[in-house]
Amino acid sequence: MTEEEKAQQAARTRSKLMEGLARAERALFTRPAPKSPRAQMKFLRTREKGSTKSMAERLGVSRKTVQRYLSGASTKPNKRLRAALVRETESEWQPQVRAQARQRAASSGGLFISCRAYFGFGLEGTSDAGRVRDISVFVSASHAAAIYAAQEEGATQSALHDAVAEAIADAYFRQGGGGRAGLEVKFADVEWLNIRF
Repeated sequence: MTEEEKAQQAARTRSKLMEGLARAERALFTRPAPKSPRAQMKFLRTREKGSTKSMAERLGVSRKTVQRYLSGASTKPNKRLRAALVRETESEWQPQVRAQARQRAASSGGLFISCRAYFGFGLEGTSDAGRVRDISVFVSASHAAAIYAAQEEGATQSALHDAVAEAIADAYFRQGGGGRAGLEVKFADVEWLNIRF
């Protein structure tokens, strides 16, 4: 595998991890986020303290585009703008609900992670050799805190990946340190990942 392919694979894995965290938070919303482009624009304008210039920069469009959607002159965004509107609106929607869920997960609740990925921790030819596995596991509050700390600090793809890998490895393979405390686990090629509070 070339360096470019490794970088692309790492970016896909980080994207799946971030999507998993975002889906878990969306499931907690007590009210639905704005759906129409105009409502999303109005909501984002309040978050940007009325600045259409900073909104345009945030969404990667011109100021005129923002103004057209706010006035109702435009109603159907292209695919890229629609995705940016959804992503940015949901990232700002109900921050207190998300903060409470993160605090609960990091202090006492932990997280439930299920995924399909490559896991390996033994020699080739043994039953512990690396292979694609479906794993569902509850991870402790301390691991949840490490995952959220990495995310909030704008962690590199490897730091966020390492936090999730360590949580899964400790809870599933090492079973909290019982008998396999020093076990090194390889976590790669994430096909899907879901996280629940």
